[in-house]
Amino acid sequence: MQRVVTAQLDLDLGSSVDLIFQITAAQQVPLVSEELTFTQGDRVYTPTEIVDQSGSRLHRLTGEAGRLEVRYAATVEGQMAASRTSDLEAITYLRPSRYCQSDEVFSQARRQFKGLHGHELIAAVSDFVATSTTYTPGLSQGTDSAVTTLMTGQGVCRDYAHVVIALLRAMDMPARYAACFAPGLRPMDFHAVAEAYLDGSWYVIDGTRLANRHSLVRIATGRDAADCAFLSYHGGHVGLKRMHVDATVVPDDASGDALDAGAPLEPALIEASDPAADDFTSLVQIS
Repeated sequence: MQRVVTAQLDLDLGSSVDLIFQITAAQQVPLVSEELTFTQGDRVYTPTEIVDQSGSRLHRLTGEAGRLEVRYAATVEGQMAASRTSDLEAITYLRPSRYCQSDEVFSQARRQFKGLHGHELIAAVSDFVATSTTYTPGLSQGTDSAVTTLMTGQGVCRDYAHVVIALLRAMDMPARYAACFAPGLRPMDFHAVAEAYLDGSWYVIDGTRLANRHSLVRIATGRDAADCAFLSYHGGHVGLKRMHVDATVVPDDASGDALDAGAPLEPALIEASDPAADDFTSLVQIS
């Protein structure tokens, strides 16, 4: 399965500022092609790439005052190679974190999911978050946590992921946060899901159920959204003037012209990006 992913960001920088981006496919993702540019008028910036322990790629640069245009495009083909999870990682993803306070939801989780383990626990938590939370773009805050979302019953993808992670950790199952491109997602944006660690593998839980998990492309992995922000900056003012994200499943032999012309996709490819075609009770890994 081939996927084309793009991200465009236009930023207004008020002064010299340290910028850190996480908008590219992760290190393990099998890429056919990739292009990442940072331009400011006639100036082209060359960022420093930093790869963390989970394979997330961070691109860092010092931008000067003015309008910075960030453009990313990549074609992904095939499945991502599975990486081994160390004992330290598993322990890290059992601990409470800034947005996933598993210690604060411990009592609720133990009452609600008592006696459940493994696949049954994953399915129960997924179903609870999907049915008890309302997707409400624009109403949640960037500082909202799993506890906030459980109280309000509303949020966006990051909030759903935080609740899933906090509840699973409270039940002694390692859980982590993943930022990704999601073909078929509506409204289209960077997407966030949770992953649960079971029998040596990580399985995706998308409480929003707005994307087909089989077509996701990993960007970053961490304890929660604090580890996976698409942009963080230090030392100056940054205004996000425009952002456009897209992700599409395409035939392996499709040309760019054919895609621009709106050529019809094969039913199997349409299904791969259709959330309704995903059985959310099944165990799925980000491929």
